Amino acid sequence: MSPFLVLGCVALYFALLLGIAWVTGRRADPAGYFLGNRDSPWYVVAFGLIGDSLSGVTYISVPGQVGTAKFSYLQVVLGYVLGYVVIAEVLLPLYYRLGLTSIYSYLGQRFGVSAQRTGSAFFLLSRLLGAAARLYLAANVFQTFVFDRLGIPFALTVAVIIGLILVYTLKGGIKTLVWTDSFQSAFLVLGVLLSIAAIGSGMDGGIGGLWEAVETSPLNQTFFFADWRAPEYFWKQFLSGAAIAVVMTGLDQNAMQKNLSCRSLRDGKKNLYAFTIVMVLVNAAFLALGALLFRYAAAKGIAVPAQTDQLFPLLALQHLGPFAALVFVIGLTAATFNSADSVLTTLTTSFCIDFLGFGTRTDLDEATQTRRRRLIHLGFAVLLLGAILAFKARNNGAVIKLVLDLAGYTYGPLLGLFALGLATKVRAGGPVLPWICVVSPLLCWMLSRNSVEWLGGYRFGFELLLLNGLLTAIGVATLARLPAPKTTA
Repeated sequence: MSPFLVLGCVALYFALLLGIAWVTGRRADPAGYFLGNRDSPWYVVAFGLIGDSLSGVTYISVPGQVGTAKFSYLQVVLGYVLGYVVIAEVLLPLYYRLGLTSIYSYLGQRFGVSAQRTGSAFFLLSRLLGAAARLYLAANVFQTFVFDRLGIPFALTVAVIIGLILVYTLKGGIKTLVWTDSFQSAFLVLGVLLSIAAIGSGMDGGIGGLWEAVETSPLNQTFFFADWRAPEYFWKQFLSGAAIAVVMTGLDQNAMQKNLSCRSLRDGKKNLYAFTIVMVLVNAAFLALGALLFRYAAAKGIAVPAQTDQLFPLLALQHLGPFAALVFVIGLTAATFNSADSVLTTLTTSFCIDFLGFGTRTDLDEATQTRRRRLIHLGFAVLLLGAILAFKARNNGAVIKLVLDLAGYTYGPLLGLFALGLATKVRAGGPVLPWICVVSPLLCWMLSRNSVEWLGGYRFGFELLLLNGLLTAIGVATLARLPAPKTTA
């Protein structure tokens, strides 16, 4: 596919995004930037969350990972369902009842300002790294198959992508993102469905034989119960999936800020349950796509790249014809922009609310807050660029695992703090609390690296997140506990 045709597709896509941003954000005020004036239609938010949760990681890494992990990722996805039920029935009612803009304000009310800032700091770190990994994956594909042929350096490619995102997010915030995310989700889902159709048309059985091709694939094993010590063991992945959903959606400002922009708690729940159903179906489609990709490569004698993330782009752009290439470019473009646009807004929101006290300070007028908010938005864009370039220098494996591993370390303290606050009446806080939240992930990292030697061959999977949260909760409850307030007779 011609590099100039790819650039033309990206330019047209961006023009459509810019048009949506202009319509939705031209009258955006601070309330619109942070929570969309709490007037977002639930079905628009639900569909937009699809692209936000899938991104370029799912689009490329999940199909590529099928070659080594088979369909085991679906065990994690089924765990997500349980996690979303917990979010809808426990966390959403709490956030709506307290009228929160930043969900970490709950930690401030429950444990004090140090807990609020600690929770926000871990979100900032985790989301920045996660967004960088996702955007790196998508941008690297464009670089390998398009921009390297034009002599354009990777740093410039990423800088331009982030610059384009800034154009349509700097002013409108959530009020704009609710609609642009839905637009991008449509192209992301369309990309996987049309890619499956393109592969079917190139195989002997045609489109009608796709189901049989997946059903008879040696890679379609989904459930693993044989070895409880293995990372892909069912209960480890299922329960870890539930915990990942809770922390990466329910305890994540990026996802919850959009949910909280719905008109009511009832709409917020409808949004979440509708999203859950579609999320399972779309992830199953990505796994089926992975099985078909490997089957097609074997049938045509095409060597699978050492980094399996590259299999889908390799086949789409070089072997499946112009239609498949165009579909892939459209889907990847949607994934690329969706990976980072909302993150810049929600990182800015969390920093402004949790660290700068926007919404409670009386010494800052609206114009000053808006000016500072835009500078912070730009600052996070620069940090995102730096993190992506670091990933470029150190990439070594399927990015889907990297992103979820990062979540295990950085979201663990959030899980522990929220669980302690919701499940107990323990009073805690003070200067020691942040240090406990730093030590817990470090202990988990050490244990993960040495578990085979120390624990008789046991290998940690995504359940490391649960252990991280448990260590944080126990540490805070024992070492940062505050005395009960004195009562007067």
